[in-house]
Amino acid sequence: GAAGVRSLRGSWRLGNANGSVVLRGEVPGCVHTALHRRGLIQDPYYRFNDVMYRWISLDNWTYSRTFKTPFDIRKWQKVNLIFEGVDTVAQILINNVTLGRTDNMFNRYSFDITSVIKEVNFIEVRFLSAVSYAAEQSRCHKVYSIPPACPPPVQKGECHANFIRKEQCSFSWDWGPSFPTQGIWKDVRIEAYNHYHLIYFSLTSFFVKSAQQWSLEIESIFDVVSSKPIAGLVTVNIPKLQTQQTFSVRLQPGEGSIVLLVNINKSSAVEAWWPNGHGKQTGYNMTTTFIMEAGYQIEKFSKAYFRTVELVQEPIPGSPGLSFYFRINGRPIFIKGSNWIPADSFQDRVTYDTLWLLLKSAADANMNALRVWGGGVYEQDEFYDICDEIGIMIWQDFMFACALYPTDKNYLESVRAEVSHQVRRLKSHPSIILWSGNNENEAAIASNWFSIPYADKEVYIKDYVMLYVKNIREIVLTEDKSRPFIASSPTNGLESVKEGWISQNPYDTHYGDTHFYDYSNDCWNWTVYPKTRFASEYGFQSWPSFSTIEKVSSAEDWSYTSNFSLHRQHHENGNDQMLQQLERHFKLPQSTDPIKKFKDTIYLTQVMQAQCMKIETEFYRFSQSEIIKGEGHTMGALYWQLNDIWQAPSWASLEYGGKWKLLHYFAQNFFAPLLPVAYEDKGVLYIYGVSDLHVDHKLTLRVVVHTWSSLESVCTIAKDSVTVKAQSAVLIYKESINDLLERCRNCTRKSCVITFCLVGEGGLQSPTNHHFLSSLKDAVGLEKTQLSASVSQRDDVYIFVLQTTAIAPFVSLDVGSIKGRFSDNGFLMTEKKKVVVFYPWEPTSVEELEKSLTLTSLVDVV
Repeated sequence: GAAGVRSLRGSWRLGNANGSVVLRGEVPGCVHTALHRRGLIQDPYYRFNDVMYRWISLDNWTYSRTFKTPFDIRKWQKVNLIFEGVDTVAQILINNVTLGRTDNMFNRYSFDITSVIKEVNFIEVRFLSAVSYAAEQSRCHKVYSIPPACPPPVQKGECHANFIRKEQCSFSWDWGPSFPTQGIWKDVRIEAYNHYHLIYFSLTSFFVKSAQQWSLEIESIFDVVSSKPIAGLVTVNIPKLQTQQTFSVRLQPGEGSIVLLVNINKSSAVEAWWPNGHGKQTGYNMTTTFIMEAGYQIEKFSKAYFRTVELVQEPIPGSPGLSFYFRINGRPIFIKGSNWIPADSFQDRVTYDTLWLLLKSAADANMNALRVWGGGVYEQDEFYDICDEIGIMIWQDFMFACALYPTDKNYLESVRAEVSHQVRRLKSHPSIILWSGNNENEAAIASNWFSIPYADKEVYIKDYVMLYVKNIREIVLTEDKSRPFIASSPTNGLESVKEGWISQNPYDTHYGDTHFYDYSNDCWNWTVYPKTRFASEYGFQSWPSFSTIEKVSSAEDWSYTSNFSLHRQHHENGNDQMLQQLERHFKLPQSTDPIKKFKDTIYLTQVMQAQCMKIETEFYRFSQSEIIKGEGHTMGALYWQLNDIWQAPSWASLEYGGKWKLLHYFAQNFFAPLLPVAYEDKGVLYIYGVSDLHVDHKLTLRVVVHTWSSLESVCTIAKDSVTVKAQSAVLIYKESINDLLERCRNCTRKSCVITFCLVGEGGLQSPTNHHFLSSLKDAVGLEKTQLSASVSQRDDVYIFVLQTTAIAPFVSLDVGSIKGRFSDNGFLMTEKKKVVVFYPWEPTSVEELEKSLTLTSLVDVV
């Protein structure tokens, strides 16, 4: 065979420093999950355990095992021990010989064990506490300090995360706990081979305009054992595209690499890879065969995808600054989506199913993109495979966030290895459309978050340029010419480059992207939002469902002001901010039953979050085709954040475990491919037709006005043959509110509500949208309603038929901890009857669903 491979996955011996705790631990895995599996600790997420279990990450743990060599050692010229991922600081020994040390969670480590391997071997991985290592590294950096030293106390975290190449949020974040894990978090194996061995294999596609032809660049990187070059043939075959090419190649000793350019047969029609909502995600099976003079052949099976990406930064007529948008396969695409954080504090618990559920939920909410945020991890291969398959574009940060970082020789060397490994591992994925150097670090220097004296600023700017420009950018441009790179987010793009990589104001709406958070102003007021070129972060918090909280709390915790509720909130003043935002438009729950009051408050925070995010996102979408006072042409809305790392209040729209918050149901609508959007300006109602469709459509706009007190509508307008332009946002309706109230007799701002939708030929229809004319706490005529639901099964889904006796705002269906999602939720119910479908993610029954169902609308909150 070509190589002898032996995985060392499975059960290892695990022990702490003084030998007082010894157990079996799974590899891949970490200490926390091993202790939990063996029943030595509770669920680390339960109640206050993040603080109770701090001792685990302060201890130094050792993984060890013996293994038999499954092949005849003498037959192989080279034997390597390979770690795909070690978390993080460890000394590696085999048969009591130190092979080396690891200090970077994001690196792949390969050790030559040819001279030390025996028939029976003893392998040890001796970890050092990440917390004490980071502190030590910071202490050793004597010349100047590198802020921030510690996270704010509300996060209950550890210090100096910026001094260790490890998942930055594992030392705590404003939405997550501090669990600085130790463990072998990815595969570990022995590889034995002769002559040559393939280490990296990647393919990237290019469209050659002059020739009107697709081509593939195929890069293979080998470890060449022989001392002389090795010659041979490589054949690339893509049967579906009638493309086959053979190349003669030479591999140089050491790290030999070959780059092949394959031109796709021009008579074959190539289907490009398109983002979700814009076309298919076609991939082509490709076989690459290496036949070298030194004997055995290697056959590599892969998928070839064809797509181009450009980040367009050009002058815009009537607007100072530059555009900032993505063109995929030559077509400008409005980016709709969210920001991805690690799905768990313990990466070994993140299975393929976990990823599939979260990513599929993103696609189901009409998203076409996610930003893999720079304080987590470079995600596992399966993550990007799923994105390739379902059309989710990825904005990929490098793992640096909200901090300044050292640039000493060892640190840079480690980062260089990390970047080159990750780019080689990931660059074949068509889903990845952008590399970005860091999260908010340009802004941190520009806005002086860390109160650096003016005289010292230059030192930090120099470090910044050294790390992100002279090292990371340099490697990315060498390794991958197929997609754009930006140094930070938010950034002013080319303008930041012009200003020496740190711009005056990275939040400038005329350039690049912006991050925007505002908890003190009224979120229903669209004028507070930046009319930016690209909104890459924005958000509001809410609490997860009671069923999600219940799993990690006890009865005494079930109040909004309990120690537990305070403990789980890692954002300074976050729980109060939610109530303050809530109070602007809703009555606060007053129930004397403490559990009902808690559940009502949870429900209202989700209603508030969903409504705030709807207004903000709709603002970004309707700004895509216009320039007002020099601002506009917004071409992206990525809200913060998609998912949760544990059960706690956060900005997420998907709870830990995957349950959809009301925001995620709202996102399905506010990201719909076709959507009418309303806003008010100086007493005038404007409705825009927003479309991501590739062709213009003639549609009917239906505007319906209801009084809160009746299911019968007061008046309806149907405006025919409204042209909604392809991939743009155009004004389709305008009327002063006074005229509208005049026209619809008996209406005041407080007694009426407007709903509207777009309807076209052949079943083309937008979601029904709504516009409130006053705060709902001031609404007149809202009546207590009888909401009821009957449940039945149809094939593998469940049908809920809802009935109401009065208009019901924000109707929520909740089936507790039964896994699945509804077709619609949190809606304004203006008809007697509505049918909602439940898609289960695990087997359930009509009885179970009926038993677990809670129906809530705004009028149930008292």
